[in-house]
Amino acid sequence: MVSEEELDAYRQSGETVRVMRDEMEINDVLGIVVAWDETSVLVRKRSRRVVKLSRSYRYIPISEERKSPPSV
Repeated sequence: MVSEEELDAYRQSGETVRVMRDEMEINDVLGIVVAWDETSVLVRKRSRRVVKLSRSYRYIPISEERKSPPSV
């Protein structure tokens, strides 16, 4: 789960993040962190739509290369 400090840093910097929901890159959400609570995060996409996503997903800066999580 993404930490409060990471989310706050993303929100303050306005940096675009990649939200990895599964193994398929096409299912990633790109946007800016707007707000969050204990279980979810609001992300504003480039189209200005806001989506509510689980905090259990992986949140990484768009500048980092997308890497799959280790297989279980």
